[in-house]
Amino acid sequence: MLLSISLILLVGMSAGAICRKLKLPSLIGMLATGIVLGPYVLDLLDASILGVSAELRKIALVIILTRAGLSFDFSGLRKLGRPALLMCFVPASFELLGMLLLTPRLLGLSLLEVAILGAVLAAVSPAVVVPRMVKLMEEGYGTEAGIPQLILAGASVDDVYVIVLFSTFVGMMKGEGASVMRFVNIPVSIVLGIAIGLLVGVALAFFFQKVHIRDTAKVLIILSISLLLVVWEDSMKTAITFSALIAIMFIGVGLLWRREVVARRLSAKYGKLWVAAEVFLFVLVGATVNIQYLGKVGGKALLVIAGALVFRMLGVLVCLLGTKLTAAERAFVMMTYTPKATVQAAIGGVPLALGFACGETVLTVAVLAIVLTAPIGAFAIDLTYQRLLCKKVSETQENEDTTAVE
Repeated sequence: MLLSISLILLVGMSAGAICRKLKLPSLIGMLATGIVLGPYVLDLLDASILGVSAELRKIALVIILTRAGLSFDFSGLRKLGRPALLMCFVPASFELLGMLLLTPRLLGLSLLEVAILGAVLAAVSPAVVVPRMVKLMEEGYGTEAGIPQLILAGASVDDVYVIVLFSTFVGMMKGEGASVMRFVNIPVSIVLGIAIGLLVGVALAFFFQKVHIRDTAKVLIILSISLLLVVWEDSMKTAITFSALIAIMFIGVGLLWRREVVARRLSAKYGKLWVAAEVFLFVLVGATVNIQYLGKVGGKALLVIAGALVFRMLGVLVCLLGTKLTAAERAFVMMTYTPKATVQAAIGGVPLALGFACGETVLTVAVLAIVLTAPIGAFAIDLTYQRLLCKKVSETQENEDTTAVE
């Protein structure tokens, strides 16, 4: 395992640095590293680290979601209101509808099999989107219009919604039927996640005020509690659950609300943690890619993915109707809501593991979606955000401009 960790970090960071030199997102190099080092090419990664790959990827997600909460700015989000709610489920629903219309003829699947495939593909990737939206908030791009906040909030809930749909469709495929409680649990789990996260965040803010410890220790405490929330959610067998990922993000929001100075310092600490977590996340996602599958469904899979993304972007456009966003800002949001990676890597192989006839097709299309949309989406965001979004002017800059005019 030690050799595998060394290879992941050294080769992953080197490949990421090369991509940055070529004006490409470092994510591309890390994904390529995972594919090459993974079991389907050179097979240099130890089976023990691949066995805990899902857990390591989840830890990386916990880190970036907490950092997002610690940097969250509600001022722009409040201006949008209704679109923020719609972004949580409308784009994914449109994408699933597109799959149901396009896929049966192209891939020869039944409607229920297409529903399973659509649920796998319909989630946006927090691993691609969240760190970039955090970067936008830190640099001030689009924050006054609430664009990064809108995408952050929507992407977190979008994944919960899609995973519930996936579980429901898989249950139906297994003969269990659809459960009304699963759909009732969607809004309930979101509200409970927000409430639990805020409660923990406020409690930690009070604790950090009374007990003076180093910021590094504070990060370890928050990280440990976040992982406990993930374990708690996974172990729940009740009909009503809560969303641990949303709770984790709102721990940061609660801290930011009650202890802003501390939250800003902890956000910087989490930014340093993300340097290593990002490498592990994307290299291990790349290691799940079986390139031998990619040629089996060929151009038909590309048409399915492209058509589904068109429907998804149409869904985003519907969410933004009636807002004051410019055409350029709407185009940016539509483009930003397309990358796939983490959820597809996590659940794409489940139908195959369960022995479903559509399993290999689902995994193949999911892998192809990752390979295409993750790097292209990341590259498009990095290339266009400075051109399409307005940068927030700091108070210091405003005062300097006013003085200069006077």
